[in-house]
Amino acid sequence: MASEELPGFQRVQSLDILRGAVMVLMAIDHVRVYAGVPPGGPDPAIFFTRWITHYCAPAFVFFAGTAAFFYGRKINNSNMLARYLVTRGLLLVILELTVIRFGWTFNLNFSEFMLAGVIWMLGWCMVLLSLFVWLKSKTIGIIGLAIIYFQQLFAFIPQSLPESLKPSVGGFLEFFYSSGLNALPGITILYVIIPWIGVMMAGYGFGNILLLEPVIRKRICLQIGLSAIALFIIAGSILIFAAPSSPQAPPFIFQLLNQKKYPASQLYLMMTLGPAIALIPLAEKTKGWFAETLKIFGRVPFFYYLLHIPLIHISALLVNYLRDGATHQDWYTNAPYASVPFESQWSLPMLYLVFVIDVFILYLACRLYVRYKFSHPENTWMKYI
Repeated sequence: MASEELPGFQRVQSLDILRGAVMVLMAIDHVRVYAGVPPGGPDPAIFFTRWITHYCAPAFVFFAGTAAFFYGRKINNSNMLARYLVTRGLLLVILELTVIRFGWTFNLNFSEFMLAGVIWMLGWCMVLLSLFVWLKSKTIGIIGLAIIYFQQLFAFIPQSLPESLKPSVGGFLEFFYSSGLNALPGITILYVIIPWIGVMMAGYGFGNILLLEPVIRKRICLQIGLSAIALFIIAGSILIFAAPSSPQAPPFIFQLLNQKKYPASQLYLMMTLGPAIALIPLAEKTKGWFAETLKIFGRVPFFYYLLHIPLIHISALLVNYLRDGATHQDWYTNAPYASVPFESQWSLPMLYLVFVIDVFILYLACRLYVRYKFSHPENTWMKYI
């Protein structure tokens, strides 16, 4: 397996490159938020600007599960792995509600807006994964796939509660899967736990495949990835052709690619995880400066995440000031639900220019952090960031 020896840990190149790629793509979507550009629509350029970033969350969560598998093999102690997942998971939840929320909004009024975002979801998924690490990794992967493919069943649990319990217990269960009830007050739920815990568990089980001989590993990755893509195209096409036609319906390709993300449907996950898994054999052999750049991001993805949101936010304020003579911070007090007026939305060239500049800045910061982190293994706290 293509890998690089670093102090105390064997890096898996394909994971680092693919994680780095999704981190870069993620920045496009978050610049889009501050640019006021809508998340899709009939314009192909805007549609695909949003669509390409759909690969980020599924790949990030899936490979987080795979990374947990490899970390478990490294320490060879289920109790220590469970403790690490709980500790890091709760740290992510806390950071989501404090540091990350502030980076999004620059708003200290925490009673005004709270968000259960992707890092919140990732943290709780780690906590839940810790409950299963004593099982065989293949079993964990199978349970994860079952959660993904039978996720809609979880919507019936809150609905089956007595009416007296629905406002309290049902509201709490909305954190796990959306069933149409009102969530607990004071927090907006963007990412529910299900099916994402299934994605992480499937990624954990997938770690076994990366231990196989290169030829076998390549064949299985291509089989899984291409099969998921084919099943997505076939099932998605059938659903489109079976639905009543409408003159206002978008083109077929837009309907096929515009799958449900909140919560992530089975078709959405096949559309995004299929290519990610199929690209693993290519990522293992990729070399050159571009691959090395992506590996830098992939080695410290959470450091990148913590840094990129306030950087993009500051960039947006600077762009607004240069254009209008005002920062317009009031547009972003509820970011990522930004309220940029239509007439002030950025053009796509401006969006991508800011994206490229910010990614370059992030590369410089991440390169410094990688060098420090892996040259100071005694700083054990750095394994959490």
